[in-house]
Amino acid sequence: MARSRRRVALSFIFSFKGFAATIAVVGFFFFTCSFLLSVHVDSSTPTDHEVLGLKRYEPSDGRHPLSLTPNAIEAQLKETVRSMVDYQGLLLIHGSMARKLKLENTKLVKKFAEISMNFTDLIKKASHYDVSGSNATLAHRFLKQARERVKSAKQLISKSKGSFDSQLKIQKLKDTIFGLEEQMTKMKHRGEFAKSIATKAIPRNLHCLALRLMQERIENPIRYINKQTKPRKEFEDPNLYHYAIFSDNVLAASVVVNSVVQNAKEPWKHVLHIVTERTTLAAMKVMFKLKDHSGAHIEVKAVEDYKFLNSSYVPVLRQQESAELQGYYYGSGLENSTSDPSNLKFRNPKYLSIMNHLRFYLPEMYPKLHKILFLDDDVVVQKDMTGLWEVDMDGKVNGAVETCFGSFHRYDKYLKFDHPLIKETFDPKACAWAYGMNIFDLDAWRRDNCTEKYHYWQELNGNRTLWRLGTLPPGLITFYSTTKPLDKSWHVLGLGYNPRLSEEKIQNAAVVHYNGDSKPWLATAIPRYQPLWTKYVDYDLEFFRACNFAP
Repeated sequence: MARSRRRVALSFIFSFKGFAATIAVVGFFFFTCSFLLSVHVDSSTPTDHEVLGLKRYEPSDGRHPLSLTPNAIEAQLKETVRSMVDYQGLLLIHGSMARKLKLENTKLVKKFAEISMNFTDLIKKASHYDVSGSNATLAHRFLKQARERVKSAKQLISKSKGSFDSQLKIQKLKDTIFGLEEQMTKMKHRGEFAKSIATKAIPRNLHCLALRLMQERIENPIRYINKQTKPRKEFEDPNLYHYAIFSDNVLAASVVVNSVVQNAKEPWKHVLHIVTERTTLAAMKVMFKLKDHSGAHIEVKAVEDYKFLNSSYVPVLRQQESAELQGYYYGSGLENSTSDPSNLKFRNPKYLSIMNHLRFYLPEMYPKLHKILFLDDDVVVQKDMTGLWEVDMDGKVNGAVETCFGSFHRYDKYLKFDHPLIKETFDPKACAWAYGMNIFDLDAWRRDNCTEKYHYWQELNGNRTLWRLGTLPPGLITFYSTTKPLDKSWHVLGLGYNPRLSEEKIQNAAVVHYNGDSKPWLATAIPRYQPLWTKYVDYDLEFFRACNFAP
């Protein structure tokens, strides 16, 4: 009986709990439906956020937007706008870098531009918000969408990092290579400048030799007095073989003379006219009186002995007085040298020196001669040269070895054909020739008024508009169409810069020329070619030993 009552009571309790739970569930369902219906808005009526182009707000943090104060919303709005501005700047930078790295054809640049424009629109809309009252909800929705755009920008930048890394490395490598090339160019320029200084400098032993010879002249004046008041007849005899050597380098001039005399079959028929500066005249005279040179006749004079060589007659002497040319040649410092290292050699003051332009006055310096062989002081004669006087000049003035091959060493290399006068007068493809060993027919020279031609063009080039400075360009102009090409074995060039000349060509050459910066008396000389020159140095003379010259 008691057990049956207990069962009834328990079943009633459980039945009541089930009924109550059912009532609660049903009640909650109806309450929810009524609430949702109360907040429903007819979709046919546009809302504020739809007008502004914003997404519908969906609370993600469980807080209703109205739970934030207007000041808090305004602070968040300002912070979000600042973040959008920052990321917009990043997007613009990345877009610019993408274009610089030539990624224009990818979608990356378009995405950067698209998100950047979205940021621009959002930033403009942010300025229209009033965070007070009902607009606070709209502002909160704007914040959410703006943060989503910022998040998209972050993801895009992060995603594009892989594309930039390889391209940035390549660009960095290119920048490094470019920087190294610039440094190398600067170092090459400085090296060329230093080399040009070295080629102009006088070695210590060479300076010592000149001083020792000068000392000898001072200590023994009677020994070196010239008792003849008139020039020796041999100096004006047109039947002999005459040479012109213009130099202020005692050692170099002595090597040229020794090489001519030692290779001449009949040295007593050879006359060597040496012209130097007043400062080295005494040393030069002593040098060539120390031995008889196998009967060869040697005349030593100073430039100043030729009275007609003055500024009223010689254009280059007038040009030396120009302040602009003095600044060009003698301006101090690397910045005054030139931006092009290849032009440094043309800034050597020797190119404006009267010593270097004496070659244009040979008929006036030697009025009684018919032919003369001009030799530079950086050559070595290896054979008897009398055969040059037998060459038929065909009425030409200048006998020289041509240097052109292919498109190289043509007139357009030496003259400025952008000048109308040069363009209309000369053929740019005409073949150039070499100075250093030239046989001149002085009678033909006088007939063609070559010195007057030289004066005309030299005057016109006072501002260097016709050619770069030097003596070869005016020579090419003066003897244009009046040059007789000689066999190349007469004159082999390049021993002052080219270490790979053919040995056969050198051995067969009548004259080898150390044109270039590596002169045989300098430390920069090419070792392979030095023995050809040193064999003619008078090492047995006391003055050479005193100045530490050694074979």
